[in-house]
Order: sequence, then structure tokens, then C-alpha cells
Amino acid sequence: MFNTIKIRIHQGEQSGFVAECVELPIVTQGSTLDDVTANLCEAICLHLDGENWATLLR
Repeated sequence: MFNTIKIRIHQGEQSGFVAECVELPIVTQGSTLDDVTANLCEAICLHLDGENWATLLR
């Protein structure tokens, strides 16, 4: 079983990139796409740390 986290990545107003999760309250930024992707992975892991996966996968 796979779950998908939908994300929007767009250019920042002044520079860099901004990533926003559609279903989760997560927003992060980075100066490059690699930076924003790494920051996003870390933010998602921190947000979901300690969650009860049985209730999330329903």
C-alpha cells in the first residue's frame, strides 16, 4: 500500500524555491531545487515523527 503526499514547488517571490504540502501544514524553502527537496524531506519526517501509522493509513 502506498500513500502519496502532494506537494507544490514554486519560485519564491525574491529568490529560491518554496515547497508546500497540500494535505499537511508544511511549508519550507531553499535556494535550489535540491535544497528545497532536502528541506522538505526533513520537514515531513519531523512532522510525521511519532504518529500512529495505523490511524494515518485508513
